[in-house]
Amino acid sequence: MHKPSPPRIVLVALLLAPLADCTVGPNFKPPIPDVPTAWSPSALPATNGQPSQVTAAPADDAAAWWTSFNDPELTSLIARAAAANLDAKEAVLRISEARAQRDVSASAQWPSLSVNSSAQINRLSESTPTGSLFSKVGQFPGLSGVSIPNPYSQYQLGFDASWEIDLFGRVRRSVEAANADTQASVEDSRAVLITTLGDVGRAYIDLRGAQAKRQILQQTIAAERELLDLAGQRRRAGLSSDIDLVRAAAEASSAEAQLPLLDRQITEDINQLSKLIAREPGALRAELDAAQPIPAVPPRVPIGLPADLARRRPDIREAEARLHGATARVGVAVADLYPKLTLSADGGLQAQSLSMLTNWASRFLVAGPTLELPIFDAGRRRATVRLQDARAKEAVIDYRRTVLTALNEVDDALAAYGDDQARQVALGETVARDRDAVDLARQRYAAGVAAFIDVLDAERTLQQNQLLLADGATAVSTDLVVLYKALGGGWG
Repeated sequence: MHKPSPPRIVLVALLLAPLADCTVGPNFKPPIPDVPTAWSPSALPATNGQPSQVTAAPADDAAAWWTSFNDPELTSLIARAAAANLDAKEAVLRISEARAQRDVSASAQWPSLSVNSSAQINRLSESTPTGSLFSKVGQFPGLSGVSIPNPYSQYQLGFDASWEIDLFGRVRRSVEAANADTQASVEDSRAVLITTLGDVGRAYIDLRGAQAKRQILQQTIAAERELLDLAGQRRRAGLSSDIDLVRAAAEASSAEAQLPLLDRQITEDINQLSKLIAREPGALRAELDAAQPIPAVPPRVPIGLPADLARRRPDIREAEARLHGATARVGVAVADLYPKLTLSADGGLQAQSLSMLTNWASRFLVAGPTLELPIFDAGRRRATVRLQDARAKEAVIDYRRTVLTALNEVDDALAAYGDDQARQVALGETVARDRDAVDLARQRYAAGVAAFIDVLDAERTLQQNQLLLADGATAVSTDLVVLYKALGGGWG
């Protein structure tokens, strides 16, 4: 029987190649995010009649938002976290996984070729029709003296080659989906980095806030001790009773009782920062133990326009890539409804002995196209199309939900930032008046025209509002970190 030669196989492939231009299934069109043209007026509120610190100017500095705080320690921690954080490193490895999977899918676009060799001893059972026939072949008329050895040796050196002609774009759609998955992994890595750097900023600001509150309590304790001395002097002069001494000592003890809670918070913040830069607990204690001011927010915060979110937020870009991949997989499922053409070849050298293996007569070749036409599969392929189509529609909804979530996060962050700033201004004025009240109460008590309880009330009110003021400063700076995170800041 005449067997097709390799040149003829190549010719068949070349003739069929133009058919591979057809790609079935829907083509992906990038979605247009449904966002307003400008932020709502409530998102850019004025503070005490003053223009808002937040503007719609382009947010060019959002990528490196931490620099706006002008805190070298925060900048250093951010750099170390970006380089060493374990979650960020794991996300980068997921990119490598996706790229490897893409290469696996892309390999199907090319022919596959493998070589093989074997050495076998074969024996046919004489209890089977074939074995019985071979053992009696010499008994047939005209075949006297002819025998077929049983057992016999067989040596082979050959190759296998196959190539799927991508007639309807099944392979191309698979590669398209893998590319989209790779892009989604890249965006996921960016989202992880944004979250990590935001966590560093929040933990660092919380640490400085706790240290500021601890300093306030230490100042309060010192003031209470001074007041205790004053009460003691008045008691010895017969101008007050023992109850003033007891109350003053109780106030000092109350302030001291709050210190362990703040010490625990400081330890937890330092441990959290150590974890974020992949260090053991307490590794940053010597570096961060000394109190430093709470990082102050800049005078102006440009945030850009809502349309910038789709470009800057990795989760939106990831949702778009997921949608792209889901759309491409619909094409893969549709292509499975159509015939599949594969060119294959199996050839080489085959002989009963090694000495005969190189003879020209030992060559063999089996080559030709294989056409697979789906006829009946109990609806499996069409159900797969419906499945992938449903997943693509889910990806559309997920994209819209991601955009909507981003808009709400930014609006909430803006509201918190503006409201906490307004509250901070009011608290600052309150603390200033409280200091005046404490000074006046002390003077009146020393002059004997005011009761000791008036001084204690003034001191207690000042301490409470000073702690609230420190909490407010922490909240404002934290709000700005949350705002930058919501805007997609933290990668460039």
